[in-house]
Amino acid sequence: MGKGLLYSVILPTYNERENLPLMMSMLNKHFEQHSVDYEIVIVEDNSPDGTLAVAQALRDVYGANHVTIISRPGKMGLGSAYMDGLKKCRGDFVFLMDADMSHHPKHMVEFIAKQKSNDADIVTGTRYALGGGVAGWDLRRVLTSRGANLLANLLLTPGISDLTGSFRLYKKAVLERLMSSVKGKTYVFQMEVIVRAKQQGFSIEEVPIVFVDRIYGESKLGANEIISYIKGLWALFLDLDL
Repeated sequence: MGKGLLYSVILPTYNERENLPLMMSMLNKHFEQHSVDYEIVIVEDNSPDGTLAVAQALRDVYGANHVTIISRPGKMGLGSAYMDGLKKCRGDFVFLMDADMSHHPKHMVEFIAKQKSNDADIVTGTRYALGGGVAGWDLRRVLTSRGANLLANLLLTPGISDLTGSFRLYKKAVLERLMSSVKGKTYVFQMEVIVRAKQQGFSIEEVPIVFVDRIYGESKLGANEIISYIKGLWALFLDLDL
C-alpha cells in the first residue's frame, strides 16, 4: 500500500511503560500486514516510571531503522514534542498520535488510502462524524470534549468536525511549513495547526475513528489542562484575527 514511501510516526511519551510495548507491537503488525515502510520516533519526557528503558529495549527488538528515541529533560509540552520529533523524521509522511492505545493503528491504513485518493495535505481522525465515536469515557469526559470542540468551532470556524483530535497524517513538507508558524506548545497546538492549515490553503480530509480510553496509566487531562486549553484557545482567536 505504501510501497516506495516511508511513513514516520511521532509518539510523545510520559509514563507509558505499560502501553508502549503494546502500541509498538500493534504498529508493527498493521504496517507489516499492509507492506508499509515505517519508522517510530519516540519523544520521551523523562518519565519517572522507566518508559525510557522500555523504549530502548523496544529499539533493540524492532531495530534502530524502525525506532528512534529522543530523550528530553522533562515535560515541555505536546506541541514541542512534535516539533522535536519532526526534526528526526525521515519519512515522506508523518503520523501524529497518542502512545496510550487510545488511537488504534488499524485506522492508519484508512488514513493512507484517504490521502492517496485526493492527494490530501492532511488527513485527520474524527470522533464526531458518522462511523466515529468514543469508548470508555464517562459523561464528564464526553461533555468536556464536546464542549471543547464546540467552543473551538464557534471561535475559529475551521470547518473540521474534531478540532481537538490528535490522530493525524501529514505530508512532511506541509507539517514542517505549519510548524514554522505555530506558536502553541500545549493542548491548543492541535487546533492551531489545523486552523493555520486552512488559512494557508492546505487540503484536509477526515476519517472516522473510534477513540478508546487508556487501559494503563492515568489520563493527562485535568483541571490545569482544561484551564490551559481555554486560555490557549482565546489567545489563538486573538492572534489569528479571524
